[in-house]
Amino acid sequence: QVQLVESGGGLVQAGGSLRLSCAASGPTFSRYAMGWFRQAPGKEREFVGAITWSGGSTYYTDSVKGRFTISRVNAKNTLYLQMNSLKPEDTAVYYCAADPRTNWPPVTPLYNYWGQGTQVTVSS
Repeated sequence: QVQLVESGGGLVQAGGSLRLSCAASGPTFSRYAMGWFRQAPGKEREFVGAITWSGGSTYYTDSVKGRFTISRVNAKNTLYLQMNSLKPEDTAVYYCAADPRTNWPPVTPLYNYWGQGTQVTVSS
């Protein structure tokens, strides 16, 4: 069982940066690939990116490539999403998720564990 808690969201101007964190409880965090998703009002949950259990590989949706970076520190049971050059269209609730039930890259929202989400708002 893994419990996930996101933090770091907020209001930022376009072009700014935010770093989201996802703190995991439980001894098995390091076993799981992790993903970040986002959901804007009235839209379906969207894949943002994912990272393997070791952190050795990452995968991003095209719209965030070159702007967002996923990393993890297994010793701290923490996942990160560094977001740079933010755009108004990045506005959404951001979720971290653990243990995908799909093959790599795990772009579909078929994960066993989810956080509660953190709001990111980018003003123009």
